[in-house]
Amino acid sequence: MFAQNAEKQGVIYAVLAYVMWGLAPLYFKLIAQVPAPEILMQRIIWSFVLLIMIIQVIKKWDQLRELLGQPKTLLKLFGTAVMLAFNWGLFIWAVTNDHVLDASLGYYINPLLNVLLGGVFLGERLQKWQGVAVALAFIGVLIQVVSFGSFPWVSVFLAISFALYGLFRKQMQVDSLTGLLVESAMMMPIAIAYWLFFANSPAADFSANSWSLNLLLIGTGLVTTVPLLCFIAGAKRVKYSTMGFLQYIGPSFMFIQAVLIYHEEVGTGRWITFGFIWAALLIFTLDSIKRYRQS
Repeated sequence: MFAQNAEKQGVIYAVLAYVMWGLAPLYFKLIAQVPAPEILMQRIIWSFVLLIMIIQVIKKWDQLRELLGQPKTLLKLFGTAVMLAFNWGLFIWAVTNDHVLDASLGYYINPLLNVLLGGVFLGERLQKWQGVAVALAFIGVLIQVVSFGSFPWVSVFLAISFALYGLFRKQMQVDSLTGLLVESAMMMPIAIAYWLFFANSPAADFSANSWSLNLLLIGTGLVTTVPLLCFIAGAKRVKYSTMGFLQYIGPSFMFIQAVLIYHEEVGTGRWITFGFIWAALLIFTLDSIKRYRQS
């Protein structure tokens, strides 16, 4: 009974995480008048502040001190911090410049890219139907490039940056929350320097902003951290196969917003690419369910 309740709670946490990630474009559209680098700067700063508060509440200072005494791990975290900042910045740029559809495609590709990277770098055997799924995704992108002359660089770089981030973090024995705090701390000097010396939009001056805009900018920390906390809580309670299925909620929400709310044009090339990606994800999901039941 306890295990069943824990899994139900985990599913709720996971669904909340992916729904919040999927609805993130709605939030960033509210501050689309602010340049993307400045939104990224605010996101880094307020995420760091919120993470410090969370670490204080749950008393994880011992883990943080232990991590700070590991120079090699800190160097690796600097690399993942760069990847994370790039991913955050590109996502913000995509949303505020009417490329929500490309962001959706990127996060659809991401789980398939995770499988490929696991096979190449972690020695995880690529199953037959997983290989078919990865091949279909590759063909979908290739058709768009060859037949329609447009490379979905936003989608591909979003998928690559997040997949590489996950790959390198997976190989580190670092607590997710503590690691994210250190990554945010490493981004902080650049974010503060940008705010002080390079940010030149009216929104950079909090004293001149409306209170609503200031709250939205500060809220970028919540938009970043709360879904992550829900994801961590869900991942601890839910089977891996279930998490893999639920992760499609986010890009599906983004796709619906792009088409129905922001009226981004899908076009023939994108429909073909999405068709291949959706077929790949269907094969991947069915194969994952089958192998989980067999085991």
